[in-house]
Amino acid sequence: MKPRISMITLGVSNLDRARRFYRDGLGLPEFPTPGDVAFFDLDGTWLGLYGRAELAQDADADDDGQGFPGVTLAHNLTSRAEVDALYAEALAAGATAAKRPAPTSWGGYSGYFQDPDGHFWEVAHNPHFWIGPKDPDPARA
Repeated sequence: MKPRISMITLGVSNLDRARRFYRDGLGLPEFPTPGDVAFFDLDGTWLGLYGRAELAQDADADDDGQGFPGVTLAHNLTSRAEVDALYAEALAAGATAAKRPAPTSWGGYSGYFQDPDGHFWEVAHNPHFWIGPKDPDPARA
């Protein structure tokens, strides 16, 4: 079976602003792409940015932008300090604070911010298990 590549595509109101936020603000590596779309490597998954109206049209959906979209994206980190650092980076890059990082009821640590288009991102540390790729440095395992 061939490996599957996952992609998350966000509809954005201003592609240049969103590209700067994810590339320059959060430091995600951007793939070379044509001007009307942007792709970033999330270590096994890709993040795509595309005009919100165009993405809605592509999906044959209404673009009314009402309320909570029922979707959050998450970035898992290896420590509380990393959660705090990424949360601060996101705010400095133009994100809006939604829920400041704090201990959770399930024994972890997480917070939420919204990117410049209002997409909710959770930044979290789960001390119970790691969902990311294996660390090549055995000293950190």
